[in-house]
Parts: sequence; C-alpha cells; structure tokens
Amino acid sequence: MTNVDRWLLPDGVDEVLPEQAHIVEQLRRQILDLYYIWGYDLVVPPMVEFTESLLSGSGKDLDLMTFRVTDQISGRMMGIRADITPQTARMDAHSLRREGPSRLCYAGTVLHTRPRGPLQSRTPISIGVELFGEASLSADIEVIDLFLQTLTNAGIEDVYLDLGHVDICRGLLSEAGLDDELEEELFELLQRKARAELSDWITLNIQDARLSGWLNALPTLTGGIEVLMQAKQLLKGSPKVVLDAISQLEGIVNAIADKSVSVYIDLGEIPGYHYHTGIVFAAYVQGYGKALGNGGRYDHVGEAFGRSRPATGFAIDLKSLVTQGRSEVSSVGGIFAPFSADTESQNQINSLRSQGKRVVQGFEGQKVDLEEMKCDHQLVNIDGKYVIQRLS
Repeated sequence: MTNVDRWLLPDGVDEVLPEQAHIVEQLRRQILDLYYIWGYDLVVPPMVEFTESLLSGSGKDLDLMTFRVTDQISGRMMGIRADITPQTARMDAHSLRREGPSRLCYAGTVLHTRPRGPLQSRTPISIGVELFGEASLSADIEVIDLFLQTLTNAGIEDVYLDLGHVDICRGLLSEAGLDDELEEELFELLQRKARAELSDWITLNIQDARLSGWLNALPTLTGGIEVLMQAKQLLKGSPKVVLDAISQLEGIVNAIADKSVSVYIDLGEIPGYHYHTGIVFAAYVQGYGKALGNGGRYDHVGEAFGRSRPATGFAIDLKSLVTQGRSEVSSVGGIFAPFSADTESQNQINSLRSQGKRVVQGFEGQKVDLEEMKCDHQLVNIDGKYVIQRLS
C-alpha cells in the first residue's frame, strides 16, 4: 500500500466523524434509557466468541456473514459477531438462568463479511431488545410496541410496519413431505413473488389439490389489514396452526391500532424461515431502500445452550436511525479558555466543567480556530475577575 492510499478503508467499512458521532451517541443513550424504563437490562456481549456458541441455531445466512479467526491460545475457531441475538440467548440460558421472563437490551457494532445490500455498511451499530421466557401474544405485542416507540423517539415519521408469520407457510407444508432441497426452491420462489414460476413448481411438486390452491394464494395475500380477512377465506380448511397464525396477526393489528403507523401484511414473507418460529416484522420509510430494523419470534434459539425458552425481539441499525430521523447535535457551543498559568483561571475552568459546560483549554502559543473547536464563548480576565463573553 502506497502512502497516498493508506487512509482507505475496506469496502463497506465506514467511520463516524465527530458531529455525527455525537448524534449517534446521544441517540444511543436516549434509546437505552427508553429500554431501561420498560424493564430491559443492558448487557454488553463480547466482540468475539467461539463459533460453536456464536452460530448455534442461527441459520446458514448468519454463518456466511460471520468472519472467522483462530484463537491463538486455544487453537479453536472464533467468530466476530455479525448478530448479537445469539449472544443474548447464551446469556439468558447459561449466565443468567432466570426463571421468569428475562428482558435484555444491547447496543454494539457488528461485522459482516459482505454488505446485506447495495451501499450498505458492513459495520452497522446494532441496538435492540430480546424478551426470553414468555410465549404469549402479549410478549410479541410488547416487543412490537417498543420497536415502534424506538422509531418515534428517533424522530422517524410515516413508518410502514411489515407483518408476517412463518407458521402460515410452515403449517401448509407440514404434511407435504418435501425434502430440504424442494423446500428451499419453494421459499426462494415465494420470496421473489414469482407467481408464474411458483404455479409451475407447485403443479410439478404438489399433488394435493387443496394444498396447491393454498400455496398459490400466498403471494396474493399482501396489502393492508383487509388481507387477514381474505386469508381466512382463501385458506379455509387449512391446518389449525395456520389459522392460529392469522388470529395472532389480528391480535397484533388490533393492539397497535392507535399507533400512527401504516400496517402492511405479507403472508408469503418468510425471512429467516429456519430461524424464526412465529410472527416476523420490519419497519420501512418511503425513499429508504432497506428496513430500518426487523425482528420476530425465535423460540428455539437457546436450545443449543441446553435451555430452550420462548424468545422474541428486534434489532435496529442505529446509524440508519440517525440518517432517517430528526436527531440533531445540541446547538449549545463551547467556551474557549486561553492558556494561562493563573490558578484562578484553572479553578474557573474546573467549576464550569463540573456544571456540565464544554470548556476547551488553549495551549501556550496555540493558533486559535474557534470554529474548529466549536466554541462560541470565551473565558476572559477583566480587572482580575474571570467572566464568560459571547463571541460575535
């Protein structure tokens, strides 16, 4: 690497410079305070763990997103976290072992081997919550309510909440007898909403006429909350788990009816099919090409740690909240204190800082750039008394 390009960062790896970093940190504190008053305890998982733990039950997608390194002490393979959820599951199952519902929250940088989409960062700051030990719909409602409150606190407006339920597709396929390869083909077609291809695939691989009709209906069941009524009609007679899933989605919609959010139902949406076990959700805003955050239920995430508990939660990219929200740096400027050997000057500086004032102390012979230091006031000595003067 030549001297001229030593400053280059890897593709998809970004830095956060002072002004935006201040906004990010302010918002991080604000959101973690929100989680605290909702009863969620902050945890700080390590950046790396052994892959046997870090990738347990997480699915192939996360496996491919995870950087691996060799531990020079044990010789075992470690992974740099690409997601914090498995770490909180380990904490709940092994480190905490609480008997009742356990509410945890976190905020930290994760690292991805490749961007999740065009122009996306490989080093997002993930902030979110996990609720372990409660299987009722009330837990899903609480988590989605807190998800929406997080967006509101960040100044995100005109939110579209995308809702789905993996048990609808899973329930329809419960007796189809498809092998893993055929299931993957079906999931890929459903995700792409490739209706013509899907119809041809179903004709070729599904013999049951009723099941064929139900599967062909899935890509059409998208839109507003009226979709749930349509689903009851089109999926009539389907397995009980499917009808229960539709009822759960109705419960979610009714619970958030008073929120200023547009609900979009997609019953063919199955992100993390092998990972999630129930309701899934994501938030979008107009003109932003990716989800601000997403979450859902994943009841078996702790199984690998010997303690499978009901679990639901969400994660949000903190930097996305900053770019799409209304967070701003405080307009309060700083106070510049010129270099002085006077003890009283230092006493005044210490007093101001103890009051929470930003004071930038000068050095002897320093070339002063007040704009660069973000100072709009100065500490000056007038007739032996130090006072703060506003700079014009």
